[in-house]
Amino acid sequence: MKQAVLSLSALVGVLGILHLTPALAQTSQTPLTDRDRTEIQELVTRYARALSSCAAEDYADLFAPTTGSFASSIRGEIIGRDKLIALVQSEPHCITTPPGRAAGNGPTVVVTSSADGVTGIADLGNAGRYEDVYVKTPKGWRFQTRNVITKQEQTANFTAKDFIALRRLAGNDLGGFDDVYRDTPVGKRLRSAGTVITATGDGSATGRAYLRDDGGHYEDVYARGANGWRFKSRTYVAPGDTAPAQASAGR
Repeated sequence: MKQAVLSLSALVGVLGILHLTPALAQTSQTPLTDRDRTEIQELVTRYARALSSCAAEDYADLFAPTTGSFASSIRGEIIGRDKLIALVQSEPHCITTPPGRAAGNGPTVVVTSSADGVTGIADLGNAGRYEDVYVKTPKGWRFQTRNVITKQEQTANFTAKDFIALRRLAGNDLGGFDDVYRDTPVGKRLRSAGTVITATGDGSATGRAYLRDDGGHYEDVYARGANGWRFKSRTYVAPGDTAPAQASAGR
């Protein structure tokens, strides 16, 4: 099954609420001033402009050092400066000649401070929304996490928290999966992180996890129950296989 690349700039053009990294995220309610809210909106605007202009390093600088992340269902979770730079460099409008496209100011963000930290929702109209978590650093406000939730995912009652739980269930935090690259006219570019999750219309989800140093991958089906997300099935697909083979208990 061939994965398409979701263009981040398409979301910006139509114009978190998440688990927090303990080292950086505020764990108690952070009072916000008008200046804080203005600076966070400026951060969102700078994001749109950096992405539109393919300014990959400027884009990466908008995230918390080391642990800042972007995530979407097709791209997976992209963590850290080098991967964020690679993400922008792989955008369809950034592999053209000349790269880039007309910049906009980005969406208006609704910022909330709670025990979960400082979070934001930025509506993207028919494209869905961003769910953000922000952290204040010595250089100002930065994205701790930015998650894209498409309109279809919203309709299926998915939030960033669901995708975080699903990636954790798949084993994304264990270091056993490899990033995926694709060939482009300008060389190999990042396609996705090693784990990608797809929401289905019935409220369940499927996933694909690419195994490090193996060449094969898992095809997963997940079900949501009263106690959260669980595996419905996990199937191992060996390198070159056209039909999946059931994973052994030891894999």
